Amino acid sequence: MARFEHIIVQSACGVKTITLNRPEKRNALTPALIEELTRALQEAETCDCRVVILTGAGSAFCAGLDVEHLETITAGTTTEHRRDSEHMAHVLRTLYDFPKPVIAAVNGPAIAGGMSLATIPDFTLATPEAKFGFNEVRVGFVPAIAASFLLRQVGEKRTRELLLTGKLLRAEEALAMGLVTEIVPAEEMMKSAHALAQTLLMNSPQAMGAVKTLLARHCSSRLDLELEDAIEANAQQRASEDFKEGVAAFLQRRRANWPSLNVKIGA
Repeated sequence: MARFEHIIVQSACGVKTITLNRPEKRNALTPALIEELTRALQEAETCDCRVVILTGAGSAFCAGLDVEHLETITAGTTTEHRRDSEHMAHVLRTLYDFPKPVIAAVNGPAIAGGMSLATIPDFTLATPEAKFGFNEVRVGFVPAIAASFLLRQVGEKRTRELLLTGKLLRAEEALAMGLVTEIVPAEEMMKSAHALAQTLLMNSPQAMGAVKTLLARHCSSRLDLELEDAIEANAQQRASEDFKEGVAAFLQRRRANWPSLNVKIGA
């Protein structure tokens, strides 16, 4: 069994629970956490567990990219930008293609990449206080990888709305869009997640795996192309002047002065 620094993995009675464990940082994403989560999911594929629960420690599910990592991104190279994008695409694709049922127990805000982790699983349980949103455009970034999965969940019109506005959704709004399966009180979250897991354990694991494989296969080749395009778009945007200004403005808590507004048409 691998040892982890940023997640907790527990197994009992056929259910593996993976907990993002950076509560002091609202479980914000770092390259190390993404790598550990990918590894934990890969191990869960081959172990004897039959259901996976994904949740967060503390008051948040996942607050998106860690601010400290955000500071270093603008100084990164093209190779580093592409590598980071590939790693994020890989963990989300691993979740999407996962051969066993996955339940997201969303105990608080799930923002940017955290929203993808919360909504790609087969089931998403959320507390009434949970918030969801892709707010990347507010810092001059493009949630390109998230877009491919979101399109399949809510359609193009809703995807455009969420990605272009960067708006936050309340749990009830996410439920109405089909991004959340059920809203449950915070104190009953894990009990409800395990009750759902027990229901799934009654089913044929082979049949459930066949259903998941069938659904994943229907869009596999198309998703391959989309994610490759998204990785390139992410890498390019990380090198843009708008992204550099957006990050600086966010860290300095001021309004961004977008460089793209100062580019003359035809120049």
